[in-house]
Amino acid sequence: MRAAIAKQQTVDANAPLLFFDSGIGGLSVLGPTRALLPTAPIVYVADNAAYPYGTRTETEIASRVPALLGRLVERFRPRLAVIACNTASTIALDHVRAALDLPVVGTVPAIKPAAEVSRSRVIGVLGTEATVRQPYVDNLTGQFAADCTILRHGSPELVDLAEAKLAGDRVLVDAVRVAALPLFEQPGGDRIDTVVLACTHFPLLAEELESAFPNLAWIDGGAGIARRTAWLTRDQPWPQAAPPGIFVATGAAPREALLGSLARFGLDQVQRL
Repeated sequence: MRAAIAKQQTVDANAPLLFFDSGIGGLSVLGPTRALLPTAPIVYVADNAAYPYGTRTETEIASRVPALLGRLVERFRPRLAVIACNTASTIALDHVRAALDLPVVGTVPAIKPAAEVSRSRVIGVLGTEATVRQPYVDNLTGQFAADCTILRHGSPELVDLAEAKLAGDRVLVDAVRVAALPLFEQPGGDRIDTVVLACTHFPLLAEELESAFPNLAWIDGGAGIARRTAWLTRDQPWPQAAPPGIFVATGAAPREALLGSLARFGLDQVQRL
């Protein structure tokens, strides 16, 4: 108990939570975390210099993500890091945890909660091309959905549509339908009753997906990650009021139209790495 209290007292109230993604998909994780920890200082990093992760090789991601997070931890001194990206988590999470001396929360496909609600026992996993081919998905299926048929589809188009929507562009339901339709065109796809959104970009298209494919359960991990983050930082000090959140881009500065969306998530300052 004394050791735990001493550790809590060493945490600076102004030490931020660090969120990391290839783009703005991690906002779907930041949102529920803000709801649980409203005064938490936030640094959100978009590695847009390497966007999109879903079309890169495992070797590229496994080497880039730990090195980049090491630089970010040195610069911002966070109390905890959230890899708010399924692709980065399924490939590089273990490497990051080995490299960093702080708690790291990953984002993995929410197959367990999907299996808990599916009645048809046919579950769709909609993610990036890199995520859906990972053995991590097989392992989660074996642990939590062994009696289910898991159908997968990697859609880089949906990632781009989510980025466009947050940047103020009009995104048509038909475009979302076309991008996700191959998931349901596979043998057995007509029996899917639950879809795992295995990319943090995709919950940002929730309205369009629900309109395109009604009467399905859509599952993502955002709320669970928020709860895990709150639990790991339980009893730690926080500022009385939330300071301006910081958005960091590794590449080009965000478009002017995106700034309003960032502000809605409490990200009022923009920096370049």
